[in-house]
Amino acid sequence: QLQLVESGGGSVQAGGSLRLSCAASGHPGGNIFMGWFRQAPGEEREGVASIRSLGSTQYADSVKGRFTISKDIDKNTMYLQMNGLKPEDTAMYYCAVGYGLLPTLVRSDYRFWGQGTQVTVSS
Repeated sequence: QLQLVESGGGSVQAGGSLRLSCAASGHPGGNIFMGWFRQAPGEEREGVASIRSLGSTQYADSVKGRFTISKDIDKNTMYLQMNGLKPEDTAMYYCAVGYGLLPTLVRSDYRFWGQGTQVTVSS
């Protein structure tokens, strides 16, 4: 089945930037949407950003204006550009893929998940 691998995480000072990548292998077929989620220790996994094949996007209020989700169809890769990072952005970040017509930040709507990449923002 579809496999997803995240990369690009690391440690950065507050106000810095990181770009996460999610490489996909396999062909799920149908209409799909892609997304980024994050989970801090002791917290519930939350949706960060989502994008549909045709480009429509959705963002969590906490990251609007700072994060940008994008995709490269030829490379089967999606990205999360994170600017103006804050300590509260510290979490394990996961990429995910689901089937549907619109982007969504609902965790249960996604079928395929990567193993995560750690992002740590120090103050």
